[in-house]
Amino acid sequence: MSSILVTCRDKGRLQKHYIPAIRLGGWVQDLEIVGPGDTVPFMNAFSGLLMVGGDDIHPGNWDAVEALHATAEVDEGRDALELPIAREAWRLGLPILGVCRGEQVLNVALGGSLIQDIPSYFGCADDVHRYGGSEVPLLRHLVSLAPTSRLAGLLRQSEFSVNSRHHQAVKRVAPGLRAVGWDPETARNGETLIEAIEATDASRWVFGVQWHPENLVELDEEAGLAARRIFAAFAQAAREHKG
Repeated sequence: MSSILVTCRDKGRLQKHYIPAIRLGGWVQDLEIVGPGDTVPFMNAFSGLLMVGGDDIHPGNWDAVEALHATAEVDEGRDALELPIAREAWRLGLPILGVCRGEQVLNVALGGSLIQDIPSYFGCADDVHRYGGSEVPLLRHLVSLAPTSRLAGLLRQSEFSVNSRHHQAVKRVAPGLRAVGWDPETARNGETLIEAIEATDASRWVFGVQWHPENLVELDEEAGLAARRIFAAFAQAAREHKG
């Protein structure tokens, strides 16, 4: 039987928000959840990998000499767990969905880097991208997707509002990935905040999003429709994957 591997720190929060979103997307088969300290299973037993939100990634994972930002709240236990898992899932060609921190892990695992703190990097207000919580989904800003991207094709729309609860973001995009979504209002010196990435190879089902679609799936508007389509597409890719 097919199974999706889910990595996290807070399994209770996962059960409350992410698991219902995956089920709403149509995944009825097994889910295996692992966190720091758990035994990591053989990756070739799985049909997909979901990496979810959480605390920051230590900059030493992309630059040995970059100093830790004063606002950082790193989770090195998850770094140690998730970076090797992401690389192995990529090597095996598994469908991968990264949400918030999960998108960042995917990018760092494949050789990219991160912006450690959006407000200090872009000169924007502190609450622009750290707004609201998981219980009440508050839409904060627009995301614009490249109209020709596979993500825009999956979601059948290229601009919609999203929630926003992060202060790290993709900076240098890893080889094998490309930026396909941005917040057009957060920009400086010609650089725009990246909000979504996807694999350059169309045969790979690999996507990362910076917002939290798991909190939006119940909304009866474009943001909710896009969120449901993300999880439905992931579930379908996992069902179709051949181990």
